[in-house]
Amino acid sequence: MSAATVIGESLVDRIVGADGAVREVAGGSPMNVAVGLARLGVDTTLYTRFGTDRLGQMIGCHLAESGVRVAPGSVSGAATSSATANIDEEGAAHYLFDIRWDPELGGLGAADVLHTGSIGALLEPGADRVLEALEAAETSTLVSFDPNIRPAVLGNHSTVVERVERLAAQADVVKMSDEDAGWLYPEVGHAQIADAYVERGVSLFVITRGPRPCLVRTSAHSFAVTPRAVSVVDTIGAGDAFMSGLLFACLEDDHVGAVVGRRLTLDAVQSIIGTALESSAITVGRLGASPPDRRALAEAAGGGLLRVPRRARVAPRP
Repeated sequence: MSAATVIGESLVDRIVGADGAVREVAGGSPMNVAVGLARLGVDTTLYTRFGTDRLGQMIGCHLAESGVRVAPGSVSGAATSSATANIDEEGAAHYLFDIRWDPELGGLGAADVLHTGSIGALLEPGADRVLEALEAAETSTLVSFDPNIRPAVLGNHSTVVERVERLAAQADVVKMSDEDAGWLYPEVGHAQIADAYVERGVSLFVITRGPRPCLVRTSAHSFAVTPRAVSVVDTIGAGDAFMSGLLFACLEDDHVGAVVGRRLTLDAVQSIIGTALESSAITVGRLGASPPDRRALAEAAGGGLLRVPRRARVAPRP
């Protein structure tokens, strides 16, 4: 069985709907990715931080139900982090955070995939430990990174950009949203951002843009893919489901070596992105961050991993 290690925050989202109703659900971008991978059958270990209080117990139950292994040292006596997510009329979430991040990352085992992102990769004092973990990863491990920027809990803009670029320098796969790209590089076009990251050594770079075409770059290929139209319940966890679907596709079709070695074929990239998009599409049709399991994704794919639709614009890299 393929193995994945995920490092990052776990928290409880207090979701305030457009009607004012409040729900509490376990969340946190890296935790959502870990849950997505485990539901898809990947042996997944999460290095995180949460308490033994009521909110921490919610997180622990959610991870256990999804089959995620919680790494030793992840549960502490400190209060569990939380976020308030206000949902607007279009289903988009806007966040306020109460978070602590001081993880124990000793003794990371070998894994096929190592993923990190969002607050856990960027908030001190834990961010330095996360970077060290990526730097120490085996050369055969696929390292992925999703900045998933949360400006409310981060510091100086230039410091964050520098941290993002240092993490990306250790990564084979980088995925960011159009909101991330706009915050990090407000005066730079998406295509230029993608080119810059690939030139720095990223094997597969993606910018997701909600219902608009996502931008995909490798050293050899460049294309945009329009996600299928879906009825959106809310967008919570959509980007995380995209990432877990992407990493699952890399593992399931044995693309890890090609990603790490920058040898991805066009067919392989299309397969990976198609699966990632479908994983995200399923999630936005559900309430909260609820990535699909293997059965739901297989049913959506008609029994096999997805390919990019024919309407995708595909062009070779110059």
